[in-house]
Parts: sequence; C-alpha cells; structure tokens
Amino acid sequence: MAKPLFGNGHSIEVLEKMQWKKRSAEHQKLYKQFLKSADKNKALKQLPDLHEEAFSQIDCLQCAACCKNYSPRFKTPDIKRISKLLRMKESAFIETYLKLDEEGDYVVKSTPCPFLGADNYCSIYDDRPSDCHRFPYTDEDVILKRPQLTLKNAEFCPAVFYVMEKLVANGK
Repeated sequence: MAKPLFGNGHSIEVLEKMQWKKRSAEHQKLYKQFLKSADKNKALKQLPDLHEEAFSQIDCLQCAACCKNYSPRFKTPDIKRISKLLRMKESAFIETYLKLDEEGDYVVKSTPCPFLGADNYCSIYDDRPSDCHRFPYTDEDVILKRPQLTLKNAEFCPAVFYVMEKLVANGK
C-alpha cells in the first residue's frame, strides 16, 4: 500500500488519479481572476498560515515532485558551497552536474535532480541551493508577484496548488 502524501491518507497514486494537471488548469483561470481583484496585503498576511496549513497536511518526502520536475538555479554561492561539500573543484562540479539554461542560469543537466535519492531524501539537503530552500515560495510574496511561476509550480506541487486554491477561496 502506498504511503500517504496528505495527512488525510491520500497517496500520490490517488493524486495522479485525480488528474492533477487538469485540476490545476481549471484553477489557473480562477487564480488569474483573483490576482486582478485581490487585496494583496490581505493575501500576503494569509500566506504564513496557509503555508503552515499546507505543510501540516503534505509530506514532501512522499512526493518529491519538485526534485523530479524542477531544476533550481545554482547561483555562485550555491556552486561554491556544494562543490566544497562534494570535495570537487567548482569547474568539475559545473561540468558534472550543471548546464546553462536559456536565461543564462546554471541548472541541473537532467531531472530528476542528481542529488535526490531513491528514498526521496536530498543528499545535499543542508547545503542545497537557495531556490530549493525557498521552494515552493508559498510563504513569500513570490506567489503573488510571479503568477506564471506560481501557476507552473501548481501543476506539480501540491503545496502550491493548496495555497493557491485557499487564496482564491478566501478572496471571494
């Protein structure tokens, strides 16, 4: 039997059966409408509680969709810190694990992330890139200021979808 992803006993398999992307696509329109009329200050004040609520119900280690579908940007401090941890020269770290994306940022060469283990634990968790540390941005203004990123993340991250859905419901 699959381990629950949500505190209510739903597993990742159940979520897949719920047609995650379809549900997300249906909510994109509502979220865009919400952003046009929302009291942004009120929404920002809700984020910490919604973030905590989402993560009290979602077990990231049962999901790891972010590590399977998303590549963080590796900024210079991240590269320095992680290459030191791995006892590699920065150039060797870049050559082994990273590539430049279309925006000129370093990202992992392929997904899933090479640092994601079979148990969904991150082998560099304490030294992970800043983008990983901050993801899924559900307790930051990013969720309101960068709607395209939020909508993209909601397609694979149940926490983003949850917070986005609650913001829309609370904004009515």
